[in-house]
Amino acid sequence: MVTAVDTKCLPPEALFRRCDPAEFKFNTSAELEDLTEFVGQERALEAVRFGVGIRRQGFNLYLLGPAGTGKYASVSAFLQKRAAQEPPADDWCYINNFDSPETPHALKLPPGRGVLLRDDVHRLIDHLRSAIPSAFESESYRARKQVVEQELKDRQEKAFEEIQREAGEKDVALLRTPTGWILAPTRNREVISPEAFEQLPEPEHQRIEAAMSETQQKLQAVLHQVPKWQQEVREKIRALNDEVAAFAVGHSIEDLRKKHADLPEVVGFLDRIQQDVIANVDEFLTPPDNPLAALMGMFLPHAPKGPAFFRRYQVNVLVDHSANHGAPVVYEDHPTYQNLVGEIEYIAQMGALSTDFNLIRPGALHRANGGYLILDAYKLLVQPYAWDALKRVLQSSQIRIESLGQMLSLVSTVSLEPEAIPLNVKVVLVGERLLYYLLSSLDTEFGELFKVAADFEERMERNADSHLLYARLIGTIARQDALLPFDRGAVGRVIEQSSRLAGDAQKVLAHRRTLADLLREADYWAREAARPAVTAEDVQRAIDAQIHRADRLRDRLLEEFLHGTILVDTQGERVGQVNGLSVIQLADFAFGHPSRITARIRLGRGEVIDIEREVELSGPIHSKGVLILSGFLGARYAPDHPLSLSASLVFEQSYGAVEGDSASSAELYALLSALSGLPIQQSLAVTGSVNQHGQIQAIGGVNEKIEGFFDLCRNRGTLDGQGVLIPSSNIRHLMLRRDVVEAVQAGKFHVYAVETIDQGIEILTGIPAGERDASGRFPEGSVNQRVETRLIELAQKRLAAGRRILTETQL
Repeated sequence: MVTAVDTKCLPPEALFRRCDPAEFKFNTSAELEDLTEFVGQERALEAVRFGVGIRRQGFNLYLLGPAGTGKYASVSAFLQKRAAQEPPADDWCYINNFDSPETPHALKLPPGRGVLLRDDVHRLIDHLRSAIPSAFESESYRARKQVVEQELKDRQEKAFEEIQREAGEKDVALLRTPTGWILAPTRNREVISPEAFEQLPEPEHQRIEAAMSETQQKLQAVLHQVPKWQQEVREKIRALNDEVAAFAVGHSIEDLRKKHADLPEVVGFLDRIQQDVIANVDEFLTPPDNPLAALMGMFLPHAPKGPAFFRRYQVNVLVDHSANHGAPVVYEDHPTYQNLVGEIEYIAQMGALSTDFNLIRPGALHRANGGYLILDAYKLLVQPYAWDALKRVLQSSQIRIESLGQMLSLVSTVSLEPEAIPLNVKVVLVGERLLYYLLSSLDTEFGELFKVAADFEERMERNADSHLLYARLIGTIARQDALLPFDRGAVGRVIEQSSRLAGDAQKVLAHRRTLADLLREADYWAREAARPAVTAEDVQRAIDAQIHRADRLRDRLLEEFLHGTILVDTQGERVGQVNGLSVIQLADFAFGHPSRITARIRLGRGEVIDIEREVELSGPIHSKGVLILSGFLGARYAPDHPLSLSASLVFEQSYGAVEGDSASSAELYALLSALSGLPIQQSLAVTGSVNQHGQIQAIGGVNEKIEGFFDLCRNRGTLDGQGVLIPSSNIRHLMLRRDVVEAVQAGKFHVYAVETIDQGIEILTGIPAGERDASGRFPEGSVNQRVETRLIELAQKRLAAGRRILTETQL
């Protein structure tokens, strides 16, 4: 005989792990200290410490984990604290290369000295632009210049006077005209006309012609010497100008040399400025640009250079660390190619593009040089050429600014080739795990450049110590966001909800963004109620509001169940029919709902047909779960007989893809019911996967599945003994709603934990499953005995049919 089954459900205390506010010693979170370390991220913290501490090439970090876990906030706070103990980074400037302007020099300076040098040079040039004209307008300079010029004038006049005197003695006159010098014959020192000259006696005519020819030769000799004399004068004037310019420049630059004597590179730069100023002193004497052109922002190509010329002496401070008190920590939110490695800008002048070293702009790598650079991996990878540029910079350990257009040969504009800057930076990439694994697999250089992975946990252990840490985290976020303090009850309720979101009563969620959003919403409701502190009631209201904003589809689906559009029984008994449970995930909101699963059997070749699979609505994991059922049936019930059934399984009214193996136990229960002929109680729903040995395995979304069936039963008004079967290994994951726990406590709803198919079928049918005795037989009337008997009958029928066909064939 078959005895009654003793069905024991889980007690209410197993369905929800409460956080007792009495365990806290504080009244509100305002009394707690801020939390500065990583919460529940010991592994990640150890990796970050190692990655930051080791100063070897390639040991950059990748922080992997879901978005919102606080990776950036945590590592930023850690790096800021560490960087404050390190020396400030050097300043970097670009200065003119006077020998080759298209290749500007990079200048490394101690922190704060870049701006100081820039301002000093700016004041120097401003001073020289007034001091040099003043020096050249002085009486001393004019007198010395006049002496040099007078020497040339006297020398020329003396030479011409000598020629005139000698020519006059030979009746030849040397005359100056607007077009130059001319010679004319004279008589009695009076110039005669050409007619008179022709009437002179022949000997006299020849004498004067010979004298004119001789004078002409002497005049040509003197005129040939004049440019040489003028060149000598110009050289003397240039030497005078250099002397005056050197005197005007020397004192001012000498003061700067003394001021920056500890920096040889700066002294050398000042020497080059002095040489260039002296060589181009005329530019300091040139009047300003055309006023109209200056007003329009243009420089006339043939006008004096004016202020545009003096840009060559400026100091382009690329990176200034004068305000820093430690190593830089830089986060680049928009890591484009230009924002990473810098760029060279251009200005339009008269329809043409031009540039100089003053238009070199720094990138994030320049600003972080000597410190730390944090980048979002996804944002970096979606920017064209940014990832390749970062790898190239890290491999070469130097920053070389190149125009993308020039690098890709898209433009022919003359550009600059600035001197590369040595790089010493620790790069921290923050991104999803998938990106990390894809880069590791597909990019051979990734492993060489990012050797340290810091894997952030989504969950942390839940115990008394972690409760206090979590409370401090709540207090820290509240202070950072200017929220009301949270009392002990509110802190406890937040911890309970975090455990629910973690899907494990023994853990809490370490997802900082989700926690912060909940705290902000609870703060809103507390302020609406004019409370001085956030209470558990405010937290619960925030939770309910979050669910209500997202549960429209759940309500519509529940309506379809209540109206009978979707068929699911919650009372009575049916053979070969069971209520399975599934979960729908919509963004951050998930909810469970029941599905009717049916099984039909007939004589066949041992096939279990999954209809979803046949019509390609089944995912691979679901199909695997169904195939396991054949192995279980054959091994348990027909080890000595061929499995001779043909069974079909289907999710009734399923119009979309089905994935996952959490319904495989429900499908097996439906098969066992169909084979044994025993009805299954429709007041129960089932979830759990099964292996070939009949063991029930854990599944996901257990809370949502239980609540989904509970909501249907309650809304039908039939909440009287309904329940759900779950795997025993899912007990630790239970964090059910308060109304579900209260229904269980009142005996109106039940949650059963099962470890094997036998335990589950006993609860579903009310009949013992039965175990084989010493003779290998199942007890009479047990579920297993009925199933085995049915399978043997099918096998015998198949064997008899086979013999009959064989006989007919022989005849």
